[in-house]
Order: sequence, then C-alpha cells, then structure tokens
Amino acid sequence: MSTPPRPLLKVCGATAPEEAAAVAPRADLVGLWYGVENGARDLTGDRLTELADAVRTAGRAEPVLVTFLHDAERIAAAARAARVRWIQLHAYQPPAAVAALRAALPDAVLVKAVHVLDGACVERPFLTAYARAGADLFLVDAATRGGAVGSTGHRVPAEALEALLPVLPRPFILAGGLGEADAPGHAFAAHPGFRGVDIDHAARADAGLLDPARVAVLDRAWTGTPAPAP
Repeated sequence: MSTPPRPLLKVCGATAPEEAAAVAPRADLVGLWYGVENGARDLTGDRLTELADAVRTAGRAEPVLVTFLHDAERIAAAARAARVRWIQLHAYQPPAAVAALRAALPDAVLVKAVHVLDGACVERPFLTAYARAGADLFLVDAATRGGAVGSTGHRVPAEALEALLPVLPRPFILAGGLGEADAPGHAFAAHPGFRGVDIDHAARADAGLLDPARVAVLDRAWTGTPAPAP
C-alpha cells in the first residue's frame, strides 16, 4: 500500500514581501490575492510579482495566485508575469473559464474552490465538468448567506463534507476556519483524496499579518514537520 502524500499547508493573504518571506519557510503554499475586487489584501500585478518572488526565494513555499476573476486571458497574463504556477479560482467561475485557463496554461496547477452554503455544495452539479475542464484539485470552503466567499472564518459542517467527498472527482484541500487544534485526528485527514489545508485567520498575529510563529505551529500540527534544530 502506498504512503499518502504529506499534507500541504497553505496560508493565504500576504500583502508585503517581508510578510510573505517570513512564512515561506514553514508553509507549502502562500496565497496572493489578485483580482479580488474590494478585497482587503488584493494586490496589483506588479505587487503580485514582487510577493511571488519573495515567496520563492525565502523558503520551501510556492506562491498561489488567488482570484475571483473569470477572464482566463487576464489571469494567465498575471500568472506568466509573476511566474506563478499555482492558480486558485475562488469565486463562481464556470467550467468554461477553467477550460480556457487550462488551454492558456497547460502546466499550471489549477485549484477550483467549491462553496458549501446551508449544508450543501453550491457547485455540486458541476464537479465532473470542472474536472473535465482541467481542475487538478478542489478547495472546499464555506460561503455565507451574505455572499461572502474566502477568508470568512466559517467552518464547513462535517456532515456536509461527508456528503460531498464521495462525489469529488479530484483530490481536495480543506478550508474554513481551521486551526492547529483541528489537526489531531481530524475526521477527514485520512481520506485518500485529502491533500492539505488552507488557513487564514489562525495563521495571523493580533496585528493581522501572517505570523511565522503561528505558521510554524500549524506546520507541526498539520504536516508533522518538526521545529528546526536550535
């Protein structure tokens, strides 16, 4: 029996090169917002490139372009300029947008967020279409009745996740208000499709910035990576 891959730790929403570089040694993926209209951590194209460079040069992590955009050409242009390989489509982009992005960036890792609202996955009818269009991974997150998606701090109900996992045609990353206390014996961490977690609030210090000490705690809890030797 093959050993499952070590879970990935993604932290999301860096806004400065120093912040991105500080957490890159203990994260696998660092999310950078681009095209998130009115988002508090949205970046310009130039800033996206600057932070992506900071992530790559500072540690083990890869930068992830996280976007609400539907325009595959604009997303692809930004990803090429920033030399970003991972792209997370975090809004309600249709399968056609995924297919267009896959055609534009055949070597990219495409992560399609799907949203659980009122106990059910909004995109459930389109899961197979997303997979056929080129999605490599799904990211399961919670949405709110007010329309908020991404970094809401709301949890995905266990019963909703349990109902969703059998029909996911690709591996998944779990989001939604997770912290280090959720890691030991998490009900779905042993699922064969589980590839890691996406964490925002629990990775931040009181000042609101991604905090390397908090990320180190999350890294030990979720991936089992020990603290570096003194």
